[in-house]
Amino acid sequence: MSSIQKFIAAILPRRWVESLEAESRLWMVRCSCGCARSVWEMGGIRGKAAGYTRWFTKCPQCGQRSWHKVSRDPQATSPSHQT
Repeated sequence: MSSIQKFIAAILPRRWVESLEAESRLWMVRCSCGCARSVWEMGGIRGKAAGYTRWFTKCPQCGQRSWHKVSRDPQATSPSHQT
């Protein structure tokens, strides 16, 4: 866990933290080389979010610093929407 994730986990109820983690794992950060990582894996939190954004970061696969697309994984479903 990153320091921000630990801080959030310390001040919020466990159920909320679990929900934020599940939501953050659905949001993927994609490099143009094809590498994709979840926001949670990168140490971030993205909950109750919508739309698309870009982050300027270094790709662990190709090593290039570039703008990475941040979008919800279209193949994943939210745990709250499963039946």
